[in-house]
Amino acid sequence: MSTYLLVHGAWHSGECWERVVPLLTSAGHRALAPSLTGHGDRAHLLSPDVGLDTHADDIVRLITDEDLTDVILVGHSYAGMVISAAANRIPDRIAHLVYLDAMVPQDGESAADVMPITQDLIDRALRSESGWRVPPLPEMPPPTGLFGVTDPADAAWLRTTLSDQSVRCLQQPVRLDNPAMNTIPRTHIHCVVGKPEGWPRRPVPPTQPNGTPSQVWQLPTGHDCMITMPTELTDLLLKLGA
Repeated sequence: MSTYLLVHGAWHSGECWERVVPLLTSAGHRALAPSLTGHGDRAHLLSPDVGLDTHADDIVRLITDEDLTDVILVGHSYAGMVISAAANRIPDRIAHLVYLDAMVPQDGESAADVMPITQDLIDRALRSESGWRVPPLPEMPPPTGLFGVTDPADAAWLRTTLSDQSVRCLQQPVRLDNPAMNTIPRTHIHCVVGKPEGWPRRPVPPTQPNGTPSQVWQLPTGHDCMITMPTELTDLLLKLGA
């Protein structure tokens, strides 16, 4: 049995994984999909002080409180920052890092450094009435849709689960100074349909930090593949837990 810890991206909640979790568990594995501070059932905790460190704390606390080991840690989108920060702190408990259409930072980088267009969201939030709230991205025409979701029923459901993000999440730099983190194997899964203009993806280097060849898989769907292609995504994740 493997343990999968699925971490949602900006504006989302743990609910976005509800089609993947039962598929992993029915295959005999343990799957956890928490909502980060300020999202889902924890939306009432959103404040200007919630940042990347807060979310890394969420994941580290869950892993240590549940005494999880050999964790396959999956980060979607912004959560690539979160899983990197968490793995830096407890690398001995992480068996594999999965960057699911995700930001992949270097030490000292913020989300705005990894994806410069994010700075526009930061600037708008700082000029807004709240001074710190970043609302979800708007729905676009297909094939971009709402975070890559174009089915009307799915998009309507997804819309009910989204909430604002604190600007601090996009501003706070990640700390990646533990050499042991570099020994953790990595897999990158890219969603290759409907990527909005101006949101480029960093190329994956041919070699992982642990010296082995990089592993990059693709899914022919939009950004929120856990909603649009849950079976295909699960099949890829199960390869890591075999």
